[in-house]
Amino acid sequence: MEALNPLISPLDTLLSISSPKLFTWEVDILSYPNSNIIHQLAEKHGTYVHTKNTAAKALFIGTLAQFYTLSQELIKIDNCYQLGLQLQKAIDNSEPKNFVWQCGSYTLSLSKRTHIMGILNTTPDSFSDGGNYQKPDDALRQAENMLAQGADIIDIGAESSRPGASPISAAEEISRLLPILKVLLKHIPLPISIDTYKSEVARAALEIGAHIINDISGLRYDPHMACVIAEYKVPVVIMHILGTPRNMQANPVYKNLMWEIIKYLRDSIQLAESAGIAPDMIAVDPGIGFGKTLEHNLQIINRLSELTVLGKPVLIGTSRKSFIGKILNLPVEQREEGTAASLSCAILNGVHIVRVHDVEKMSRVVRITDAIRDEGQ
Repeated sequence: MEALNPLISPLDTLLSISSPKLFTWEVDILSYPNSNIIHQLAEKHGTYVHTKNTAAKALFIGTLAQFYTLSQELIKIDNCYQLGLQLQKAIDNSEPKNFVWQCGSYTLSLSKRTHIMGILNTTPDSFSDGGNYQKPDDALRQAENMLAQGADIIDIGAESSRPGASPISAAEEISRLLPILKVLLKHIPLPISIDTYKSEVARAALEIGAHIINDISGLRYDPHMACVIAEYKVPVVIMHILGTPRNMQANPVYKNLMWEIIKYLRDSIQLAESAGIAPDMIAVDPGIGFGKTLEHNLQIINRLSELTVLGKPVLIGTSRKSFIGKILNLPVEQREEGTAASLSCAILNGVHIVRVHDVEKMSRVVRITDAIRDEGQ
């Protein structure tokens, strides 16, 4: 098998549900010397083949059964062996999965319903609620409200990641975070997530009982982060970002938006698993607003089902974000309806966790959207 590897160029496939029965599979076809054979086999087994304008990529449309048969044929051909294996993996990941997270004493069955992550920023400068919850008493009061309103997870952020934000030291982040975290762990019977990309901050929080790490960098900014998470055996949310918060909105450009996001997330998953993080403890987040234009954000929400190929639960955060403000021409405090619409679309496209500011109102949106989705299955 190893002797075949030099003949095979790396492949990234996207397998997404376009209807309850039809799937799409996009292949960088020029990477394969036997591209004509791939076309012929696909057509033989009833899949529709469309070569894109660049002629570099081919789009195959068919049922899972057709793709499975195609994968078996490809495995028999030396130069297509790896391609067949990749297609098989994509088929496996497209099947519905039962995602369950054990967060200390809390069990989250992420596949049964959409879970709500309430945002609690302990920063002076976050774009929406900066300065509101820097004191432990204020933060506790807000966390109690979110608990009563239907939150499943509380996500604490002690450093702003708004566009243009400057980084702070780990020491400053810890000094903001720990007093509030200690109070919440004592009084709030929910899993507590820590929004940080610094391993030193993660370790300090996990050491006193935090349950989840939410890393906007996808484990890329700090080389020690994956190992710290693995050591404490907690779930992690891996997010896609282009650049850093300081520069991410300076003309973000993609050649193939979803392909690049999925490749980034797949590489981060491999990084996580190679460090010892259990595969079933990883979720992915496409990073709405983190190095994306308005059009990019709308495309991502429309095509969220393509993340199925990664085989992980999906989290999304659209709450009050600027793309909603641009569409509606509204300030941050008037973006509830826009947030609700974006979340409803995201849930129908396969999201498992929504990260929100307005827990009470968004929990109602989630319940209605879940009911509609479940009735259609």
